[in-house]
Amino acid sequence: MNGSSGPETALAADNISDRLRVSAARWPERAAVIVARHRRGRRVRERSVTFAELERQAGMLCAGLQRLGVVPGRRIVLMVRPGIEFIALTFALFRSGATVVLIDPGMGRTNIFQCLEEVEPDGYVAIPVVHVIRRLNSRRAAFRSARANVVVGPAIPGLGTPLRRLLTAQSPSDAPTAEASPGKAGSHPAAIIFTSGSTGPPKGVVYEHGMFGAQVDLIQQQYGIQPGEIDLPGFPLFGLFNAAMGVTTVVPDMDPTRPALVDPERIIDAIRDYGVTQAFGSPAFWNRVGRHCEERQITLPTLRRALSAGGPVPNHVLERMSRILTGDGADLFTPYGATESLPVASIGAREALSTTAEETRRGAGTCVGRAFPSVEIRILPITDGPIAHIDDLPPLPPGEIGEIVVRGPAVTREYFQKPEATRLSKVDDPRPFPGDDRPSVWHRIGDVGALDDDGRLWFCGRKAHIVEAAAGRMHSVCCEAIFENHPRVYRAALVGLGPRGAQRPVLIAEPQAGEFPATPADETRLRNELLELGRSSGLTSSINTILFHPSLPVDTRHNVKIQREALAAWAAGRVEANDGPVAGPNV
Repeated sequence: MNGSSGPETALAADNISDRLRVSAARWPERAAVIVARHRRGRRVRERSVTFAELERQAGMLCAGLQRLGVVPGRRIVLMVRPGIEFIALTFALFRSGATVVLIDPGMGRTNIFQCLEEVEPDGYVAIPVVHVIRRLNSRRAAFRSARANVVVGPAIPGLGTPLRRLLTAQSPSDAPTAEASPGKAGSHPAAIIFTSGSTGPPKGVVYEHGMFGAQVDLIQQQYGIQPGEIDLPGFPLFGLFNAAMGVTTVVPDMDPTRPALVDPERIIDAIRDYGVTQAFGSPAFWNRVGRHCEERQITLPTLRRALSAGGPVPNHVLERMSRILTGDGADLFTPYGATESLPVASIGAREALSTTAEETRRGAGTCVGRAFPSVEIRILPITDGPIAHIDDLPPLPPGEIGEIVVRGPAVTREYFQKPEATRLSKVDDPRPFPGDDRPSVWHRIGDVGALDDDGRLWFCGRKAHIVEAAAGRMHSVCCEAIFENHPRVYRAALVGLGPRGAQRPVLIAEPQAGEFPATPADETRLRNELLELGRSSGLTSSINTILFHPSLPVDTRHNVKIQREALAAWAAGRVEANDGPVAGPNV
């Protein structure tokens, strides 16, 4: 089967919070979470807990939450800042059997309210400002059912139970762990995690405990992560995996909603101070940190592996990080997946640079590697309608671009209360995973790509971003790479204007810092150079319109996914001003 990798992995039947219990029993005195703040090369504040302390906190918090009425099936929104409390509360909520609702605070007020109203939470565990908003909007569906409310931070009368009160009452031994057997009638989901909304309205992805367990196992096995390692997660949710693996989490001193603006010195200080062996960040995070290191000739010898996800990692980031990671066997890995299906595939920078980078520059797409063990990948013909059964469409042969669909023990089964979205994104397969009594499902990631003869997956862009031109389909990532070969171009975005089948392809380039055309003559010169580059490839020879943008709009979660829908509207306005009315952007 195309993209199949290894034997099927059984879904874990345990509540994912049991993993913390195991870590506490095996390594009670080892640091579980360290929160440090750095200023100008020196540490100014630190808080930390051991695994035994974190387990005790989670148990006490679970007991306190249960006394507030948090029982299996309750939906509780968690909105606290990354740190010790975030990790302890997440495991406490898992242990109680509640469904933890996680919403990216950077997705914007409108999207946040929409997500909350879809969920109709039973309570909020949140910082004070969230509770103030809750009280001021108490009649909205997002808040009117909230009865179990906990204030994390300064206590304000009338807003909810202060967090410290949950930690001072009952013994954690009195808090039973809710059962979480997968595939059984009546089992409750572990979490609802909302997508970023970068290519449409955010959707709530329903996670079961067994899916989280499978994620931990797949990631740990793939990268050889050992208990006792030290991780710096640039994305807060990844800190939860660490506690389940016996790995110390160093919470970085950064705003996780703005990884492109991270202060590199604070990240480097933390890596050096704590001997960090692993760090995760979006491509924008590593672009900023890597550039800083390169300019100052800094290396990071303690890092055994860096991880980057959230969007394609440019070759220049791979090259830079390969020079900075000087430890024996150290590498930057780029796991591929989606909120609904993570992880799917992975490749290291050194392999990519030596075997696939040149093809990427020529427009073959971005190679994201081979499937994780027990994960299957198929490439199906591109279609917009639902696919009822996996065998309804034959998989495409290697080398042909089509829709990417995946199956694995960590692949989620549904969106929360969105049956139509579930029907469009999930494909039935009669084969169950061991330990589960249900047929499995494939997830349609929404991306297009191809498998090569070696089983490696090549990402060619989002299905929604295909430009349907008169000359045929144009895939965003493939076409953009041609123009990104120009030394003055930082990144590029392809959009289509007009009706599908006759769209006008428009290339929007964001120049490198300090390289934006300063005069009309310079703009004309750069545009002509890019048009010449485009004519050098059959993929892009039909592109005759090139615009320049000072900073392409990107998603709020990873600061890397280009918002081509917004750019299409912007481009339509610019083209219309120069050439007359346009039939309308592809939005």
